[in-house]
Amino acid sequence: MSKKILILCTGNSCRSQMAEGLINARLSPQFQADSAGTQPSGYVHPKAIAVMQEVGIDLSQNRSKSLDEFKGQYFDYVITVCDSANENCPVWLEQTGQRAHIGFDDPAHATGSEAEILAEFRRVRDEIADRVLGFLRSEK
Repeated sequence: MSKKILILCTGNSCRSQMAEGLINARLSPQFQADSAGTQPSGYVHPKAIAVMQEVGIDLSQNRSKSLDEFKGQYFDYVITVCDSANENCPVWLEQTGQRAHIGFDDPAHATGSEAEILAEFRRVRDEIADRVLGFLRSEK
């Protein structure tokens, strides 16, 4: 049976979406991930979709989800990927399996040329792949 993972961020448009995609593509069937936001943005960032497509993962059908959609569900792991979500993690999520905070810079705040912004999205994607997947692989 798959271990259920919830990736939590504030807006659920970049980091948590990339983590969800990476876990489901690279660690299935051992792990199954969903992502949510404490204050969902309502969209998945187009650059997050683009840089994930570069590594063969399609986020084009994903949507930004509210944490409320998952109320009452049990997760083996809740992983927060931004400081705000870590600080504002609802009490009901405390009754879950293990909670971990693995924070990343928000690539949506990147500035510069188009190439520089995409490079930031790629850097964060690769950090998520390294750190989140590494954490879960060590938990098997």
